[in-house]
Amino acid sequence: MNRQENMLETVARYKEDFDLFPTANDKIEYIFDLGKKHTTLPDEEKNDATFVEGCASAAWLMGECKEGKLILRGEGTSEMAKGMLTLLLDIFGNRTADEILSFDPAKLQEMGVVELLSPVRQQSLEAFLTKVYTYAKRCKEKE
Repeated sequence: MNRQENMLETVARYKEDFDLFPTANDKIEYIFDLGKKHTTLPDEEKNDATFVEGCASAAWLMGECKEGKLILRGEGTSEMAKGMLTLLLDIFGNRTADEILSFDPAKLQEMGVVELLSPVRQQSLEAFLTKVYTYAKRCKEKE
């Protein structure tokens, strides 16, 4: 089965994972665990253009269009940012611009994790999404 799962399927997979954890703390611990798979960006990719404005802790997001797909790479500085980036890159990365642009970010609520984020962290999520959709629109314009 080589078919890549679509964004909704990825969200559903994370929802299943989060549903296994009884408490908010357990879910947040899981996000921190995801952060252990976190990648870093080379220094030259950490600049004003890739900096995620409005993030609670410093974070960068790099987006490139390759063969009709948006390739995303990012780096966060806090454990929460690393975990959330890992999760979000899994959902949004390596997708076509159309798939990203037609995805309703409200669907992220279904995972049962967004409401665990503090208001500041929710703003960080918004900032991340804004950047992803901006990159996706750029890819679409290039097509």
